[in-house]
Amino acid sequence: MAKVVAIDYTRSLSVGEVARRSGVAVSTIHFYESKGLIKATRSEGNQRRFSGIVLRYIAIIKVAQRTGIPLDEIRAALGELPPDSKLTAAQWKSLSARWRQTLDERIKRLTRLRDELDNCIGCGCLSLQDCPLRNPNDALAAEGPGPRILERP
Repeated sequence: MAKVVAIDYTRSLSVGEVARRSGVAVSTIHFYESKGLIKATRSEGNQRRFSGIVLRYIAIIKVAQRTGIPLDEIRAALGELPPDSKLTAAQWKSLSARWRQTLDERIKRLTRLRDELDNCIGCGCLSLQDCPLRNPNDALAAEGPGPRILERP
């Protein structure tokens, strides 16, 4: 059984230590910082220093990214938290509720697309009369450009 080590939120961490402990590359940490997802301070020698709480933020970012939540939405959600917040159960519940709706909508669209593609052989198309994806005579042009049938709610 692995030993659980408590995070010391008061200790500052180097970018290398954050990378090692979070499982993401140093370049990813720099990217997250450049996108405003995490924050660092600078030491007297101008080296990045992160509070221990950044490990929790990176974990949240990774989970959200795996579910397909765009970085802009992640940044907006994290931006509503108090700076360097340890993220309480109530805060996580609020974040997850917001993302649940987005995920439910995405799952609905993907399920419909999967089900409609079951009989698709590929474009060329062998059955234009039965194809659920085609837009005969550009009838849906008034709704906007692109694959309108696929983008319907």
